[in-house]
Amino acid sequence: GLKCSFDLEVTTEMMTMFKTITGDVNPLHMDETFAVDYGYQDKVVYGMLVSSFYSTLIGVHLPGKFALFQSADISFVSPVFIGDKLSVTGEVTFVHSVYKQIEIKAIIINQKGKKVSRAKLKTGIHE
Repeated sequence: GLKCSFDLEVTTEMMTMFKTITGDVNPLHMDETFAVDYGYQDKVVYGMLVSSFYSTLIGVHLPGKFALFQSADISFVSPVFIGDKLSVTGEVTFVHSVYKQIEIKAIIINQKGKKVSRAKLKTGIHE
């Protein structure tokens, strides 16, 4: 039942760095006009950028520096936009003491209280 959360704001700089690292130039992420014409309010933040915050949750907050991220089952529920303020929350739901592994139920919620992502995460614990 151990629980932890942290907050952040998605910035243009994050989007630029993600594009540089991945080479993903899909116009839904790069071209406001294209995204709006496609039915979104603005350019859509990369789903994998949003889900990368699960790595921060595990590696920094829950369980922290002795963790090794092993797997993730992630759902993208709603789009995220530049300027959105996100709250990332995780709760330990199961501990495998023999395998030194924990399972974490995690969600990401935006500033409007809307769930944008949910995940089931597994991480190894190494000391």
